[in-house]
Amino acid sequence: MDITHLVATRSSCMRRQVGALLVKDRNILATGYNGVPSGITHCEATGCLRAKLGVPSGERHELCRGLHAEQNAIIQAAKHGTTINGATLYCTTMPCIICTKMIINAGIKTVIYGEGYTDELAREMIAEAAIEVIQFSPPPAEQTL
Repeated sequence: MDITHLVATRSSCMRRQVGALLVKDRNILATGYNGVPSGITHCEATGCLRAKLGVPSGERHELCRGLHAEQNAIIQAAKHGTTINGATLYCTTMPCIICTKMIINAGIKTVIYGEGYTDELAREMIAEAAIEVIQFSPPPAEQTL
């Protein structure tokens, strides 16, 4: 999960930095972070469309210039011809419904996430697809004497 947080630092989103990794057989297959498509002006220059329109977090995902970290990881794998069927997705945030549908169709079998995200339909569909979902809990810090 430390690597997902490092990947998230590449995000160009003004509202939330999210990172994702696709892993299979202990190998990182692809990474993704949230932000605008390649070659498109960043929201830092144009302003946040969601903020301009007053769109609350977790609603109307299509009203955004950017892609989610999970989407970018799946797209990067496809772009480079890397199969992700049976992979594990590590993500700093629980996937939304749009990402969940992509995860299901991509054949991802496990999702390990850090922060929760309020999207009941995503939780219902990921459960119906029998994808294992695990909320990451960091190990307790070692005490020094």
